[in-house]
Amino acid sequence: MADFFKKAFGSFQRVPSAPTNPKENKPVKPFEVKDLYEDENTSEGESEVKGLDEKLRQAYFWIVNTAIISPYYDIEYDDGNARKFTFGDSKVEVSLPSGQSYSSFVLMPLLNLAVRGKCLIVGGPGRGKTATSMLMGLLAGYSKIDVMRAIQHGQPQMTISDLLGHPLPADMVKAEKTSDIRIAWRKWLEMRVKIIDEYNRIPTRTQSALLTVLADNYAEIFDQVYECPEGAWYLTANDDAGGGTYQVIEALKDRIDIVIRAMHFNTRFIGDLLKRIELNFKPESMIPEEVIFTEAELDQINADIRKVEIEPALRKRIEFFCRHFEFFEPASTRLEYMTKDTAKLSGMDMRNLFRKETGKDQIKDLGSQTTNGLSVRKIMTLLIFSKAIAYFRGNKKVELDDIRQVLPFVLHDTLTPHLESPFFDQPGNESYRVDRIQWLRRVFDLSCEEYLNLNLDNDDPVDAFEKEFKEGLLDVSLREVDARLLAIEKQFQKWADEKKLYGYRADDILKLKYLHQRYSNYRRWLKWKK
Repeated sequence: MADFFKKAFGSFQRVPSAPTNPKENKPVKPFEVKDLYEDENTSEGESEVKGLDEKLRQAYFWIVNTAIISPYYDIEYDDGNARKFTFGDSKVEVSLPSGQSYSSFVLMPLLNLAVRGKCLIVGGPGRGKTATSMLMGLLAGYSKIDVMRAIQHGQPQMTISDLLGHPLPADMVKAEKTSDIRIAWRKWLEMRVKIIDEYNRIPTRTQSALLTVLADNYAEIFDQVYECPEGAWYLTANDDAGGGTYQVIEALKDRIDIVIRAMHFNTRFIGDLLKRIELNFKPESMIPEEVIFTEAELDQINADIRKVEIEPALRKRIEFFCRHFEFFEPASTRLEYMTKDTAKLSGMDMRNLFRKETGKDQIKDLGSQTTNGLSVRKIMTLLIFSKAIAYFRGNKKVELDDIRQVLPFVLHDTLTPHLESPFFDQPGNESYRVDRIQWLRRVFDLSCEEYLNLNLDNDDPVDAFEKEFKEGLLDVSLREVDARLLAIEKQFQKWADEKKLYGYRADDILKLKYLHQRYSNYRRWLKWKK
């Protein structure tokens, strides 16, 4: 019997064999004499660093195959043509991906650990939100006891002192000024993995204190400041639509990098539950040492992720997508102020303002589908998570599918759908009112289609003007400056002839206006110099 349990528990600690994502063998580097003089320690270090992406994948597969029952491959990749089938009256399409695909419920929190992001996990009770968050803390090298003590459980009576720490009673009596009062800071503040369970049950005032820690990495009580290390955050909520005890303040929600859904339990896996009951198996107590990361390893992974390349052609796809949403023609008579932010600050009814946009094709205009635009923070988050998933897959460059897969989780709580947009009334689009993940992927696909229709890879005048400008103004003659100014004005006239103004074009116009002003200032200086 003892051998049976030993064998059974041993299977739970089995780490997937490497490589977990086999790729074509790279050609062997030919021998060179200089290789004899390379530092052996450096070579070993480089080899070890290259293996960290493999360790990250092994951690993922151990979790998804052993620790968390998540048989959902909703982050799909294809190496060729995937088989597709349709089911039911709604003609739901099910694809069988031909490439290695992943469960977002496991992969995205793991990537969040790697990039030190802020992840919100949303779902009903008992769906593994807290368990997944705890596993991330254990993977970061903390003990089970330390992780359990560090979890901050949101509840309506939570005070700022409960969250951050208490002033020492003796100092409260003796201190002549508040800066003399020492604080017994809570231990969780010093950890690199921070877990806030049911954050929407925390009182509003305490949420403000949490915001300071989450956004700026420091806590403050009685003029005392505690600087926190950078780390990954995991927040959970049973309902992200205002169903908590307290409404989450907008500034706190805005600091969330990604939102993950906790999937329902697939009842075809009850046999696995039975096995866990019989063996009294608890994943958090049996993490293999091979997939536990040191602080130095996580730092190295973070640094390596930032080195992953996003080529200009893909960066342009992201730029084009982001340009659709902020522009809002009814908000002003001046182009710079024609934004949804201007409209919101006015306090006017957004629905009435949207009705004034009658001249454009509301189906074609992707900006009509949202009531807001994108912040700089969210664009940066999209870039870093695109790099992270490419790194996880063992690639040195981001692919278009990487962006497409992570984008819905980054923008889930950022882009608010304008549900009265005619887009949602189109046949087959009704479900997008409910499912934000699929809606955001569809919007990105439509943006890419429009990008190709406009042939922006081969014919983007803004690129040409920008490239010319970045070559510098040194030794550029007055005659050449006049020629460039005239070329910009001709481009303006060409766009003016299009009659309709869309979000992507508004940003083009403002970019060329910027270049025109730079040339005008330089022209004025050249004339003065004479």
